[in-house]
Amino acid sequence: MEIDGLGMPDKWARLWAPHRLDYLRGENRRLADNEIACPFCRIPTASDEEGLIVHRGIHAFVVLNLYPYNPGHLLVCAYRHVADLTDLETEERNEISALTSHAMHTIRKVSAPQGFNLGMNQGAISGAGVAEHIHQHVVPRWSGDANFMPIIGGTKILPQLLNVTRDEIAKAW
Repeated sequence: MEIDGLGMPDKWARLWAPHRLDYLRGENRRLADNEIACPFCRIPTASDEEGLIVHRGIHAFVVLNLYPYNPGHLLVCAYRHVADLTDLETEERNEISALTSHAMHTIRKVSAPQGFNLGMNQGAISGAGVAEHIHQHVVPRWSGDANFMPIIGGTKILPQLLNVTRDEIAKAW
């Protein structure tokens, strides 16, 4: 018998994803003194393994998404702290595009996805979690990856630890 939020029996099974609460509370965006810090400015100061960085370019870097939609979900981030695509220099824009293409080739070698979602959410209203720092999402997709789990359960099943995924993609890069 299932219990609803008020302690009453209901028909819903519950699947918990408590790690998501840290993200919703702003994990990796607040420093000890409560100042907001940009995670995409901090990540390149860490080691590749610690920061989940797959590749470092001249104007941009590729990092595993800490809160992935699917296994292998990468972010291609400019080093420079700019919010909007139109604020990028030509070299930055070109490198983000080239790294996105290379990321797709690499993920195909590692895990053979059947497709990809690519996207940049420009501004908080568009759904950008870190709106102040531009980043391109590279999300591998497989038939059936959008099954009942995220729709009914409100969670994703990731079959591999993030550091293992990072190591595989970095090695194949």
